[in-house]
Amino acid sequence: MKGCIRQYAIDEEGKEVTSNFYTEEQAIVVFNHHKEDKCSDYTFTCLEDSLLVVGDLNTEKDMYDKYNQLESMTRRMMEENFGEVQEEFAAFIASTPEERFKALLLKRPHLIDRVPQHQLASYLGITPESLSRIKKRVYKEENWE
Repeated sequence: MKGCIRQYAIDEEGKEVTSNFYTEEQAIVVFNHHKEDKCSDYTFTCLEDSLLVVGDLNTEKDMYDKYNQLESMTRRMMEENFGEVQEEFAAFIASTPEERFKALLLKRPHLIDRVPQHQLASYLGITPESLSRIKKRVYKEENWE
């Protein structure tokens, strides 16, 4: 509902790797039903004061039983979201760090000022120093100085 939440994992070297940021009206869904211990591989941290709506699997199942159309509506929303995630991932893999930053400026410009730069760099798959150079170059090209 409100706030900014970071999703990250710890790599083999003990380094935090940011995989997403969730902001207003974005759902955080963790699919781990297939895992025996049901633990997520990710850690979620509120970067700002946040207001969350939290549900559990049993309540969700009860709601689906009570409201028949809710399950199909939820499935359609998840399919649409999954398609967007696939497209974004394919674009991320095929793009340069500068293109990733420009895409972030277009799609999620509010993150630039809300997220610590080292976490933003991790999200973009670059070092904080590279992010600083890219920002300087892009802002100069776009006359955003």
